[in-house]
Amino acid sequence: MFILYDFIFLIFALLYLPVYLFKGKFHRGFLRRLGFLPDGLELDRPIWIHAVSVGEAVSIKGLAGGLRKAYPGKKLVISTVTATGNKIAAGLTVEGDLLTYLPLDFSFIVRKVIKKVNPCLFIIAETEIWPNLITCLHKQKIPVFTVNGRISDGSYSGYRAVRFLIGPILRKIRQFCVQSDVDAARLRSLGVDGENIQVTGNVKFDIDLETAAGFDAQAFRQKLWLGLDEKLWVCGSTHPHEEELIIEAYKKILPAFPKLKLLLAPRHPERSGDVGRLVSENHFMPVFISSISGACPTCINSPVFILDLMGELPDYYSAADIVFVGGSLVKTGGHNILEPSSLKKPVFFGPYMFNFRDISRLFVENKAGIMVGDADDLVIKMKEVLGSSLLAKQLGGRAYDLIASNRGATGRNIGVIRRFVPG
Repeated sequence: MFILYDFIFLIFALLYLPVYLFKGKFHRGFLRRLGFLPDGLELDRPIWIHAVSVGEAVSIKGLAGGLRKAYPGKKLVISTVTATGNKIAAGLTVEGDLLTYLPLDFSFIVRKVIKKVNPCLFIIAETEIWPNLITCLHKQKIPVFTVNGRISDGSYSGYRAVRFLIGPILRKIRQFCVQSDVDAARLRSLGVDGENIQVTGNVKFDIDLETAAGFDAQAFRQKLWLGLDEKLWVCGSTHPHEEELIIEAYKKILPAFPKLKLLLAPRHPERSGDVGRLVSENHFMPVFISSISGACPTCINSPVFILDLMGELPDYYSAADIVFVGGSLVKTGGHNILEPSSLKKPVFFGPYMFNFRDISRLFVENKAGIMVGDADDLVIKMKEVLGSSLLAKQLGGRAYDLIASNRGATGRNIGVIRRFVPG
């Protein structure tokens, strides 16, 4: 089977190579993906956690801390695929750990890396299927677990089409800790034994509520030169074509709420220049957060703030009066609405939340967030919330309570892992 999987991955790699080149993804850590790890590693059978990108890297924070307590003395290896995810994951490591990139899924590369790392167990955040990696780990009797597992609508359709290939790989995973009954049912239909599936909930609900309450919101409002009577609308993790819709909505809201300020935080900060040009074309003045220092210059007129820095979105969520979470007015699948919700902010999102299917459904059912059908609907419902401080407060309160009542998945995941790999 290695030859077959190598061939399939080679075809995939050749097809994807132009995209990789176009997007400039050959970063300095790419040699790690080819299997070149530092010499002299002394990891002593570590726990290896894989988190593909930013969202997964953020979600494993509690897991990493819990594993350190459950397996004292064990070092962690944390891998990602993206460079942005790697930057987030760096904050989860301590001295002696290894931060790296997941090896490309060629059998000769993964064999080399597994031999060098020699983990005692391998944990995949959410559900990524790397046939050669999982097969090599299984052959070495290294148990593989998924945590926060989910099978999206798109993935499920694809997996069903190649069930004869994917089924044997899925059955090599010791335990699936999944987010919902829907995910469990989909895995069973793909041939996974029900005894190897546990519904443990979504670890994204295990956000640190105490830390969330500790932001100095006023300091960040002052940085944006906001007056006491001004309100801030933060649009986080936005995507191409979505900013156009948001700016058009903003232009329609402003006549009724002239003291509303807009902050755009593109999902990929390297797009900030493009967003700035879009803002200018719409007759607003782009103000990049990285360039702000001191008092507001007299030349600033009709500003739209652009967050062009990594890792600061939570700070500006704390400063917001109202939040829109992006990737949801365009067919990207949405982003994490729990972060601003943990700060008791009224949160809006679009109809395309298939990456956060169950969370968004819960929020809508509990009237803890507002899903809008399109940009025009966003304008209507934004005006309703901006015009009622009571409604805004109720939305934020229900969102916070919903998070508090759904916590605990991280502990349940660690409990499953300890049942099979005692400390």
